[in-house]
Amino acid sequence: MSSSIYSAPPSTREQIVRIAHRLIQTRSYLGFSFQDVADEVGIRKASLYHHFPSKEALGEEVIRDATMKFKEWTGGMQMPAEKKLKHYFLMYRNALDAGHAICPAGALAPGWDCINDDLRDAVRELRSTQTNWLAQVLGELQIPQKQSTAKLAAYIFAVCQGALVSARMTEDVADFDAVITQLKESLHQT
Repeated sequence: MSSSIYSAPPSTREQIVRIAHRLIQTRSYLGFSFQDVADEVGIRKASLYHHFPSKEALGEEVIRDATMKFKEWTGGMQMPAEKKLKHYFLMYRNALDAGHAICPAGALAPGWDCINDDLRDAVRELRSTQTNWLAQVLGELQIPQKQSTAKLAAYIFAVCQGALVSARMTEDVADFDAVITQLKESLHQT
């Protein structure tokens, strides 16, 4: 039996973060308001300020939560490097809902000049967490490389982000898959 039927319902704060996460992924950071979140949670807009002093503080919580979940996810991986990389691509495809949404950190890029330094730092931390992990995995793969694992990790991250954006534009996960197939082929040529 699933233990989730015995778990407590999410707190209001958790609901706010979950909804903001989804809205950032589907509408972008600039495409939703505190009122949108309040409406979906079923509370007054003023009540959001009890949990988060600003939209940027909420955005920061969403990104920090995503970073923590990524660390937990990768921390539990006890498998060969090739499988880790395969699961990374699947995480982008499935967990980030390729064709229907984009990465919450990537969704902040269009409004980069409109967000504060704390939110920018949270986005940079998520990117760094992923690229550092990828560099470690690439080191484990021991494939011949013409460039450093850090540069190759940054390339993989950027391609995955771009593939999500492209698939979102067409609303077709097959576009994401085509880019990732090409990425995998390029990795064997480095």
